[in-house]
Amino acid sequence: MAALLLEHGAGSRTLLDRQDEVDERAARRSLQLQVAQLDRLISAAICEAFPDRLELPAAPTHGPRLQSLGQLELLRDQMIGSLREAREALAARELQREASRELLARMLLDPGSHRRVRISQRELGVGGCGVWSVSARLGPMGRLMGWWRVKLSSGCPLAT
Repeated sequence: MAALLLEHGAGSRTLLDRQDEVDERAARRSLQLQVAQLDRLISAAICEAFPDRLELPAAPTHGPRLQSLGQLELLRDQMIGSLREAREALAARELQREASRELLARMLLDPGSHRRVRISQRELGVGGCGVWSVSARLGPMGRLMGWWRVKLSSGCPLAT
């Protein structure tokens, strides 16, 4: 070990210095791979949320630069937090959609007890711009007689 600490002239580096440089390179490469993987996972979560938007904090950028190990670790930790927030938002959205689907099922079974309830296709997680609503069959007469039905309207305005 003592031989490793010997210097071979004024400008040369010792083997320990070279070993530290190799270790730092490996750590830097590992952190860069982790950041790249987290970036892919966050992008996949954003794509899964489409057409809805996920409001995630943006990673601070200051232009191209070489980051230190501490900065890479901080970036990785921020991206882990963003990924956690994205997954929580997707889970919350799915819970809301499931509740809307259950409400639609109850509306279909008993329309009379769900008067004036409206559920959009977007709330159900289905494409299109239709709206499910409970309305009286045959207008005012159906309202008086208690004849209720669930109806899906197109909801889309005519193209202008």
